[in-house]
Amino acid sequence: MSPELPDLSLFPHSQPVQLRFNDIDILGHLNNIVYFALYDLAKAQFLRRLKRENIDWKKVECVIGNINCSYLKPIFFGEDIEVLTRCIRLGDRSFTLQQCLVERPTREVRSICETVMVCFDPATGKSAPMSADLRAALTDYCHLPVD
Repeated sequence: MSPELPDLSLFPHSQPVQLRFNDIDILGHLNNIVYFALYDLAKAQFLRRLKRENIDWKKVECVIGNINCSYLKPIFFGEDIEVLTRCIRLGDRSFTLQQCLVERPTREVRSICETVMVCFDPATGKSAPMSADLRAALTDYCHLPVD
């Protein structure tokens, strides 16, 4: 069963990606593991844009708690692909990002990914409440309703 296709106009962040020849598998399409690398690249750029600053990646504020990817249609070398990112859920200690790999000219969704990001305290190694700054940035950038 395929996931419901989201309204692409609701995604505030777009990240064009370059497909490399070595990203292609023996069947001629994008290797399944490369999808996660593209999603990670866009996630990092989304967080940089969200925070409007250079992020010190040594100071962990959140980590991936769960990630699920649906492959809807193959991606081939030479296609013009972008990753769209938005926040679809805010919790007390986590938030969920939804991302889509989209063929730019046609706006066809090729893959959908949902990632639960867990707020994290590196000193204790445990989850932590979401900072007010992160909550405000996600709410503002993704046009989420305020609790």
